[in-house]
Amino acid sequence: MIFIFLSQLSFGQEVFKTQPVIPNIISKFPSVRDFTISPTQDEIYFTAQGYSGELSTIIKVTKKGDHWSAPEVATFSGQYSDLEAMFSPDGLTLFFVSNRPKEGSANDQKDQDIWYIKRTDTTSDWSKPINIGAPINTDGNEFYPSVSRNGNLYFTSTGSGTKGKDDIFMSEWKNNTYTDPVSLSKAINSEGYEYNAYIAPDESFLIFGGYQREDGLGSGDLYISYKTKNGSWSKAKNLSGQVNSNKMDYCPYYDIKTSTLYFTSKRTSIKKDFSASKDVGQLLKLMNSYENGLSRIYKVKIKL
Repeated sequence: MIFIFLSQLSFGQEVFKTQPVIPNIISKFPSVRDFTISPTQDEIYFTAQGYSGELSTIIKVTKKGDHWSAPEVATFSGQYSDLEAMFSPDGLTLFFVSNRPKEGSANDQKDQDIWYIKRTDTTSDWSKPINIGAPINTDGNEFYPSVSRNGNLYFTSTGSGTKGKDDIFMSEWKNNTYTDPVSLSKAINSEGYEYNAYIAPDESFLIFGGYQREDGLGSGDLYISYKTKNGSWSKAKNLSGQVNSNKMDYCPYYDIKTSTLYFTSKRTSIKKDFSASKDVGQLLKLMNSYENGLSRIYKVKIKL
């Protein structure tokens, strides 16, 4: 794949055609969102959803040799509305979001909370799902957990303390507990919607989604902010048309080992063409193509 260096990004450049991710597997599902790959590069989790989001299940595939396995429902998913799995940098914790009830409570669907599972090594079984609890989870919805190497947790919340709509929050991991989450600065958050933040393992940068911003290319774009020497965040920069499209782009995941940015997009390469009539076969080929406006996973090599 082609490498893109952020310092070279500028507006007005030709849109770089990103690569589809395991299209023979992703295309089995009408709509997918979010993606995470293990540090050992042999486990992938992503969310498969119904056309209207009425179904939301986390799917797992594993790699043996050069081949990915057939997709399976993750052992901890399949009953409730589950989404947004995210590996910790060491691969021993998998965070995710679910509306499942807490253990011992009434079997009623709840708001979206952050949960996690753990394992002692990469070959051992996962634990039972654990609700991360307060002060992270609130009466509002919490989404898209991403953790740095030191344990600090970044996530989206609709709870109190936002600067407008959904905000990106951070909670420090201190003395084996999470501190009260704080909404990140106006360098990142606005009065609009911020969502789907991925934090670098060393907290050097943050990639997140911003909805219908003035410098946006579409309905939602991916942005990046860097941690400065004094610990603050730089003003977020649009990742430009080299990554973003004029459609919804969201759910970033950056693989440090391979310098690969994975993300979800509803982009389409289907053009309006009235030059000739199309038969059923031609129509279905277009409708079932990977880049057809449905929610798909893409990747691009990019140095951050």
